[in-house]
Amino acid sequence: MEQRRCYWCSDGPLSLLETHNLPFAIALMLLAIIAIAQVVGVADMFDGTDVDVDLDLDVDVDADGIEAITSGGFMDGLLSLLGFGRVPFLIWLAGLLLVFASIGVIGQSVIAGLLGAPLPAWLAAPLAGLAAVPTNAAFVRPVGALLPKDETSAVGLSSLIRRDAIIQTGTARAGSPARAKVLDRFKQPHFVMVEPHDPSAELREGETVLLVRREEGTFFAIRYENRLLELN
Repeated sequence: MEQRRCYWCSDGPLSLLETHNLPFAIALMLLAIIAIAQVVGVADMFDGTDVDVDLDLDVDVDADGIEAITSGGFMDGLLSLLGFGRVPFLIWLAGLLLVFASIGVIGQSVIAGLLGAPLPAWLAAPLAGLAAVPTNAAFVRPVGALLPKDETSAVGLSSLIRRDAIIQTGTARAGSPARAKVLDRFKQPHFVMVEPHDPSAELREGETVLLVRREEGTFFAIRYENRLLELN
């Protein structure tokens, strides 16, 4: 009697390191890298002030772009269906990698048992990807419901425009910014560098000003002529 081949064995045709399983092995390697980075705290390297400015800028631009695209409702529903916004992106990506690899390896085993051989990687990978995206979306919904809601308090720097700021140190002049404190919509303080919108004006320490625009890391502000107009 012919002995059936074990497709789960390490020396069988469905070994994780075989060519037809290579996309799924790579996905698991990326998942392991993400996990190790979180354990050893590599992500904490990005907690510095300068890097935060760049990250805030990118996130703000992306969020504004998505909001503009999704105003019609179609993209809003599509992104929600994919699970975007329900959990932090890193959790969403880790879940997608895990689901993709699991579906791929299990699917190859089933196909090999039915057809006698697994699918080639160029065909198995997109099929597993098509199945992984909605599966991962269904997975992140309950996960997102369990996460603390204060994750949403992060804001982009551009959202600080049209908010009041108090000059903290020095006098702001054209080409010579001063440090100012501004509260976001969650009442969290941010310390930014401010120059006067009018190049001939000066914004003195202790004054409350209105942020009207931003260029890279510098905000430009105007002085209130009437203190009754101050927002904060």
